[in-house]
Amino acid sequence: MSLKLSSQVAYNTIIQIIGKVIATILGLAAIAVMARYLREVGFGQYTTIITFLSFFGIIADFGLTLVTSRMISQPGNNQTVLLNNLFSLRLISAVFVLGLAPFVILFFPYEPIIKLGVAVAVLSFFFMALNQILVGFFQKNLTMTVVAIAEVVSRAILFGGIIITAYLNLGLLSIMATTVVSSLVSFIMHYWFSRRFIKIRWQINLAVWLEIIKKSWPLGLTIFFNLIYLRADIFILSLLKNQGEVGIYGATYKVIDVLTTLPFMFAGLILPILTSEWTNQNFLKFNRVLQKSFNVMIILAIPLIIGTQFIAEPLMLFIVGEKFIQSGYILKILILAIGFIFIGCLFSHAVIALDKQKNIIGAYVFTALTSLAGYLIFIPGFSYYGAAWVTVYSEFAIALFSIYIVIKYSRFRPDLTVIFKSIAASLIMALSIYLLIGRLNLVLVILLAGMIYLICLYLFKGVVKENLKIW
Repeated sequence: MSLKLSSQVAYNTIIQIIGKVIATILGLAAIAVMARYLREVGFGQYTTIITFLSFFGIIADFGLTLVTSRMISQPGNNQTVLLNNLFSLRLISAVFVLGLAPFVILFFPYEPIIKLGVAVAVLSFFFMALNQILVGFFQKNLTMTVVAIAEVVSRAILFGGIIITAYLNLGLLSIMATTVVSSLVSFIMHYWFSRRFIKIRWQINLAVWLEIIKKSWPLGLTIFFNLIYLRADIFILSLLKNQGEVGIYGATYKVIDVLTTLPFMFAGLILPILTSEWTNQNFLKFNRVLQKSFNVMIILAIPLIIGTQFIAEPLMLFIVGEKFIQSGYILKILILAIGFIFIGCLFSHAVIALDKQKNIIGAYVFTALTSLAGYLIFIPGFSYYGAAWVTVYSEFAIALFSIYIVIKYSRFRPDLTVIFKSIAASLIMALSIYLLIGRLNLVLVILLAGMIYLICLYLFKGVVKENLKIW
């Protein structure tokens, strides 16, 4: 990879990290206000609405988000024609599939407020669906500043709307309407800035559509099964338990969702590069990019897992309040899934770069079915604890299958040295947390722990200058 391209990736990564930090702070602040206002039952209703709609959102996606970045990264493809057709296809699928959600919810035994919430919030998912195609375009062209700004603005609108709702006591439906407004603003910003590079128009080219569907259906199928094991926990919990328990579990999941945006953001930037190197048969460079990306994921995941074991309860108390104290115990379990998501996300994107999506379908089917069985067996007796442990299993399984596929077809052999260095640095960090927690402000403890981890990692040569120069 050229130094210029490496610099572009580094710049876009830094911009996204800065934007993600600001958006995360706003997102967590919104969750804090919402949880305290809605309490366990209301937050459970909110979680049920979002989870129900996410099923339809994923089906409407049909793998188009990931295939966008891959197809426009391949040499010889007409970027304008592809993006126009991808956007048009996405618009039709979103209208058709998401349009079913307000009618399908009527057949479920939910309270009227949840059914009304789905009817309102479906528009938010519609705008997000259109947005994702544009994000794929910005990822490919390494112009993620727009995405970062749009996310911060939309989160600020969401936060402001929730504060107004809580202050005026406008209720759950007002919060759902606020999510629609924030998603609409985000889409408008993405669309407006995309016009500086490309004029998106309605376009139906059946030959292009067939090629898109040929590329996307394996992804769509795997993402659908991914959704089963990823969201079936909340869905089944909402049917078998009360909304209060859903709210406690959902509060933890909101924190988890914030953390999972980081690996997907990073992997989204790396995907076009991996695709380009593999397509051009630069196998050595492909392996080098993948190894250094793997190192980044490990360096981020291990301290999160270890550190959370010490701060989970005070963290959830700080974010969502004492009514959700059980969420801290659930977070200690679900953070294990985060570690596997960091690794699995990277290698599942590498599978796409290798164009081996079909080869991993069986793994997703197996994981989805076994996880679904696990949820049905363990949720009735163990509630959110059973759901959390089955989620950990599912993410571990997918990460393992993805690594296997990549190693099999690319002959990539990961260097695991960074794992041991990261564990050593994380244990020293954990000791510092143990000594400081309760004596200093929680935010200060987290910041100091992060600094100690990075210093130790540098001393252990887990991060060296050569790795910072080029992916």
